[in-house]
Amino acid sequence: MVNACEEEKKIRVLCRKLIITKKEPILQWLIGSPFFPPFTIISTFRCLHTSNPNDPYSPDLIRESDDLKTLLLKGFEVIGALIVTIGDNNWEVNSSKAIEIVRKFRKYFSSTGDRQRNFDIIGGSTDLTTGETKFYAAKSENVTKIEACDVVYEENPGKYIWDKGCLLKCELGIKLPIYVPVNKPSDAKEMFTSAIDKAAAKLRDRNVVYMIEGTQETTEPISQSIIVRGVDLDFETDLPAVQHSENAIEESDSKALPCSYFCLRNKPILLLSATESADIVQISVLLNRSENSHNSAAPIAEYFPAPEQVEVLVVAFNIEVLCYAAKSLPVAYAISKLIMPALVDQLTAMKKILMPNLLTQYPELCPYHFYPPGMLHPITAIYELNYGETEMKQVEIRRALHSRLGLPLDRPLLRIVNALDVSTGNITAGSNSTKNVSYLLKDVHTGVPRSGVSGGLISTVEGSYEYYHYLQDGFDDNGWGCAYRSLQTIISWFKLQNYSSTKVPSHREIQQALVEIGDKDPSFISSREWIGAIELSFVLDKLLGVGCKIMNVRSGAELPEKCRELALHFETQGTPVMIGGGVLAYTLLGVDYNDASGDCAFLILDPHYTGGEDLKKIVNSGWCGWKKSVDSKGKSFFLHDKFYNLLLPQRPNMV
Repeated sequence: MVNACEEEKKIRVLCRKLIITKKEPILQWLIGSPFFPPFTIISTFRCLHTSNPNDPYSPDLIRESDDLKTLLLKGFEVIGALIVTIGDNNWEVNSSKAIEIVRKFRKYFSSTGDRQRNFDIIGGSTDLTTGETKFYAAKSENVTKIEACDVVYEENPGKYIWDKGCLLKCELGIKLPIYVPVNKPSDAKEMFTSAIDKAAAKLRDRNVVYMIEGTQETTEPISQSIIVRGVDLDFETDLPAVQHSENAIEESDSKALPCSYFCLRNKPILLLSATESADIVQISVLLNRSENSHNSAAPIAEYFPAPEQVEVLVVAFNIEVLCYAAKSLPVAYAISKLIMPALVDQLTAMKKILMPNLLTQYPELCPYHFYPPGMLHPITAIYELNYGETEMKQVEIRRALHSRLGLPLDRPLLRIVNALDVSTGNITAGSNSTKNVSYLLKDVHTGVPRSGVSGGLISTVEGSYEYYHYLQDGFDDNGWGCAYRSLQTIISWFKLQNYSSTKVPSHREIQQALVEIGDKDPSFISSREWIGAIELSFVLDKLLGVGCKIMNVRSGAELPEKCRELALHFETQGTPVMIGGGVLAYTLLGVDYNDASGDCAFLILDPHYTGGEDLKKIVNSGWCGWKKSVDSKGKSFFLHDKFYNLLLPQRPNMV
């Protein structure tokens, strides 16, 4: 018997989180790419729409196709499905059902030119009771015959993806005038659909010109941009069948140049994140109206009188697509098989959103690209800008996206502020990242030495924060501003995690907030009065809408008894904690706690530091580091004759 995975001998899994639920039976789509070997799973999406509410394995193929066409970058595609069960180990039967579902789904999901293609398909089944997963595969030449396959996990999936491929970006603004008969407003939708179809067809016009621009920092003396004409595009050749070697390309033939020609030749050895590994190739669409004109001619105005009274409706589209392409793929194929279908799909998706309210107040739409944590590739979402991000409709849209992608439902990961900035050669998380440049040090605890607790369990802050301390910004708060600085560090955490766009307040703005809520008299503004945990909780509630818990400790000697509770805070909330006692305030970033022995240490970020932003000095001098309640010399870090209040900010439950 010939194994269906004979060539690969295995299914290669790149995504770390293959199962995106642990509670209920569901169907998951398995995502791959024609640029990778068959049976390579890059990511997994949850099926949200079913045709039968009582059957989680009966997807509404049309709705699922519409959603995934928007979310998935061209260059990625659905290559399989995984049936997640509870107590059902009919592996082959379930996998065969999954393969049949994908075979039907492909008819809706694939672009017109690809509908007749044969695909290698993966079917899988997971039993949540045992946690066991088995995969089967069907080769394209015989989709009715399936065979079991082994599974191997890629060790460095981010490098695997971005060494092989790059991102293509294309923006296109379209304004469509629609002439709606005053006496027949019902014709508007039909005319709108016709205008969309004509705009989509124009992208295939032989007079359309595409300008391709590479990364600005290329180190070799190559042309900054080239032109590919519509007449040179190939709409018939199947994308997966395109197999070109970079070395075989003649650079004199612009349409045959590979995408790698426009990527960085020499990259830094160490990259901060997978997103920074991705090259972006910019593609612009230009309409050449004068290509067939050989002689100079005066402009001509043509008059087309309307047969009846009409109302002009101008609908504007701002389209922006990202596509994933193998670096060896010639740009002409990339445009015809990736960029153009992506433009048409996004235009169609926007049409469906606009259609119901075409003659009233139709929404302003904008596509955004996101790179959620745990995912190996960006996704795209279309948002209606006339809704505020806190309005219920927009919240429900994001919550559905979180569910589909297996993202936590208690933190903002797909808000506009999380969108990728794709305006430069490399993509960065945060659409306004260039506006948030700060000289302050971030995450200074990452380089501190170990605590010295034997057998302890370390629980620390989750996410990024900025280090605020005495004398920053030329403001002298030495001796009284430590709690203010701790509050600024805490607010920076909420800002950097995109829970809030509020800027970190100054001392005066903190005081102003306390006066406005009636906690302080007006004379408090511009004073040097201390504040404590209670005041910090008031400010966080007023400026950010963040609730806090207050932990009271009668003596510094009792703080180690609170380590278990503090560890739970960092594991569930992950926010920095302010410790106030006597005349001192500190920021707590974590605990190292041995539950059996009771030995513990506190990761302290000290706001009393008065020097410059010198990370080495801050760590080596102990301004950020682990502190024992009583050190090896018998000295107590926390005073035994002082009470302490600990402010534990709570992570907002929001998307």
